[in-house]
Amino acid sequence: MADNFEKKEIIKKSQNLSDWYTDVILKAKLADYAPVKGCMVIRPYGYALWEGIQKYLDVLIKERGVENAYFPLFIPEKFLQKEKEHVKGFAPEAAVVTIGGGEELAEKLIVRPTSETIMYEMYKQWTQSWRDLPVLINQWCNVVRWEKRTYLFLRTSEFLWQEGHCAHTNSEENTEMVLWALGAYQKTYQDLLALYGISGVKSEAEKFAGASKTYTYEMLMPDGKALQGATSHDLGQNFAKVFDWTVLGENGEKLYPWQNSWGLSTRSIGGLIMVHGDDDGLMMPPKIAPIKLVINPILGGQEAEIIALAQEIKREIEAKQSSDYPGKVEIWGSGAIAEKTFGWRMSEAELKGVPLTIALGKKEVAGTTPITIIPRLKEIGRQETGVEMVSKIIEQMLTKIQKQMLEKHKAFTEANTHEVDSYKEFREVMENKRGFIKAHWCENALCERKIKEETKATCRCRPLNDRESEGRCIYCGQKAQYRWIFAQAY
Repeated sequence: MADNFEKKEIIKKSQNLSDWYTDVILKAKLADYAPVKGCMVIRPYGYALWEGIQKYLDVLIKERGVENAYFPLFIPEKFLQKEKEHVKGFAPEAAVVTIGGGEELAEKLIVRPTSETIMYEMYKQWTQSWRDLPVLINQWCNVVRWEKRTYLFLRTSEFLWQEGHCAHTNSEENTEMVLWALGAYQKTYQDLLALYGISGVKSEAEKFAGASKTYTYEMLMPDGKALQGATSHDLGQNFAKVFDWTVLGENGEKLYPWQNSWGLSTRSIGGLIMVHGDDDGLMMPPKIAPIKLVINPILGGQEAEIIALAQEIKREIEAKQSSDYPGKVEIWGSGAIAEKTFGWRMSEAELKGVPLTIALGKKEVAGTTPITIIPRLKEIGRQETGVEMVSKIIEQMLTKIQKQMLEKHKAFTEANTHEVDSYKEFREVMENKRGFIKAHWCENALCERKIKEETKATCRCRPLNDRESEGRCIYCGQKAQYRWIFAQAY
């Protein structure tokens, strides 16, 4: 089996993360730029990742009793106007329709930036008493936010997401749902995508427009910047009051429902790409990998026997494959890809981040050389086996890769989390290292704004369940009860 093979040229991640990120997305055929400025086309290999996320998270959502539905893309402008904070938060990014069917519309329509307003208008019509609650609905859809600066997957004018919107008779149930959603996101990121992060509550300035409280899952990227992976919002009774939505309570009183909303988007794929990759290309966690194994024949003699062995290995793996690793097993020995050199095909599998590769040639057919399974994550080492054990060995390797990828990102995050006790230390980290900074902050919005203006670091969250840790605000010196996480963000 050949160890050395030709490399497909890509920009090196170790030299320029930003350029590598775009280059690897385009060359691995995850996505491409659309003719519409600020938008992207998600290609089949990239969309398979989104389908995997949907499949995993949708199970968790339905287990919770939340049902899927669909609401219109167009929202009457007056709906957004009802909630002042909400409209202020989204107005700069809103796409507005003024003409329909060749005629000027009597009322402008907003292309969905988020669906709180239109969904709650319908909830109001569907509920009359406490018996009609809770309302537990989620939708998988697209949204439009007219971004000035775009970045494939991480920030585009149109993107895909899920948005759950629930309503309850009391604040306790509401809070329970908000925290459940946050936990579901953490599970999706860690168990499926092997992305470690910190769950916490947002500051007042960083919370969702119109929310009482916002919770977040924050991840650290290789360049020391933070990526907000998902959010879960406690909306209190705010939207119910502005929509004058009441139901008859159990004791005959007028009751404003308590509401929450929560969402995860295709930005998650951006985080996966940026964290799990190297100078040679992508690296897919096995649980989400669209292709978990490529069998790569060395063609040019005994081709029929080599392909027959490849097919036997494929059947053996598929007959015993675990539902934990649903990705495909592919033989790259026919069709257009077979016209490429063996070296090109090996490089392509590496670029696409396929977790495992098997190279097959005459020696493997003859039985003089065992089947060698090559992991994309080089740290775990190659494994040699016979056909009869190949399925078991592959399962073990995939499990080990999945675990080590999460551990690797966790170790990176912890190594780049800096606890500081002065503004001087804070600024030194931002100027020289970046990363997560744990610092006492008095929770005064002025200090938060000044820190952002002077260092570009924003308050990402206060970690969930963190104990009180009295100290002095690193900016103003006033008393502070907690250490908050700060970082420059995408």
